[in-house]
Amino acid sequence: MSSILFEIKNSIGTITLNRPDKLNSFNREMALLMQEKLDECNSREVRCIYITGAGKAFSAGQDLAEVADEKGPGMERILAEHYNPIVARIRRLEKPVVAAVNGVAAGAGANIALCCDIVVASKSASFIQAFSKIGLIPDSSGTFFLPRLIGWQKASALMMLGEKVPADEAERIGMIYKVFPDKTFAENSMNIATYLSQMPTKGLAFTKQLLSHSIKATFDEQLQDEDIYQQRAARTQDFEEGVKAFLEKRIPKFTGE
Repeated sequence: MSSILFEIKNSIGTITLNRPDKLNSFNREMALLMQEKLDECNSREVRCIYITGAGKAFSAGQDLAEVADEKGPGMERILAEHYNPIVARIRRLEKPVVAAVNGVAAGAGANIALCCDIVVASKSASFIQAFSKIGLIPDSSGTFFLPRLIGWQKASALMMLGEKVPADEAERIGMIYKVFPDKTFAENSMNIATYLSQMPTKGLAFTKQLLSHSIKATFDEQLQDEDIYQQRAARTQDFEEGVKAFLEKRIPKFTGE
């Protein structure tokens, strides 16, 4: 069975990490296949990406058996060819990416989730920066996103201590957007992706790009960027439809154009 399940339905590209017997830990095959499926999500047919895990875990991170294998790819290739391309693709996709964390998200698995645009979790899920426990540093953009999500001090402690963060605590400290009950998690999280898939896709992409720019921009630079992107948004068909629907007092029908 494939280590990545993929389908496009109702304008949503669903990527399911599918090594449940290994808690969806990444090996080379799975990492390369995920990149391939993320590339397929560049299709105009896809207006939102939904990433989740099969079984009881989202992802336990790197399959350490592959790291220990003398014939394996080695740490340099694992970072350069597996994880860095995955998180770069997620950030560069010009459409929203939802991480639906259905269980434990550890190491690279946690940081892949946290680089997504909207992160939701089941009540029983948890997040662990497990790297320090085996003498490694947080990778997969973890040192970039986590301090920006929850602050320097909290991020430093979680990375160094390797403490498990339950889903409710992750929501409380701003690490993730929302927690849903286990029984309704799949439905609730997919509802978010469905809603996003029906919104003005280009406007959402511009918002995503502006948020990324804001990390390094000055106040004046950000105002200039907002001006540029707002003008682009105002030239989209979805803006025209949104205004027309508002004036006609009806629900807009956005096409993503």
